[in-house]
Amino acid sequence: MDNVQPEGKKQIALNIVNAKSKHKGFGAGSIDLNNVSPVIIDGGEAVIDIGAMHAKSKVEKGIKFSMNRDEVPDGRQVWVVWVAVDRTPEGQFYGGITACEMWIDTEARRGWKILADHVNKLDAALKRKIILDGLGPVEKAALKSLLVSHNADWWAATSDELKNALSE
Repeated sequence: MDNVQPEGKKQIALNIVNAKSKHKGFGAGSIDLNNVSPVIIDGGEAVIDIGAMHAKSKVEKGIKFSMNRDEVPDGRQVWVVWVAVDRTPEGQFYGGITACEMWIDTEARRGWKILADHVNKLDAALKRKIILDGLGPVEKAALKSLLVSHNADWWAATSDELKNALSE
């Protein structure tokens, strides 16, 4: 989750260009996505899958997605969780966390998700919000276990609000 660019390389960020911005070159007016990582929760197992940043996680590859939930009657529930890492002078910690639902039928190669919800939840995580609506106790336990094992120091420095959200 700590994405470090090699020395001498420019930091990659998503440029925002609109009528009000005065674009002044590489990285001007950008959102830094280097401190957010996607976690996939599938079948009670949580894994970091950077491919989900571009809707190309292991579970999404080869799946044709629809916005009509009825087109995936035999799908299984899969979650994309956006985890944002914050930094203070004392160190890093998990700052924002949001969960987005998908349904995937691997055999039929069909899936359901609302892309706008995924984008809005990514934005919310970047703004250090905690939105875990819909996650059950099994998913929360898997996510908590992943975060603790990924970096126990970050977990120790994380807010009680986020810790409590994963313990409910």
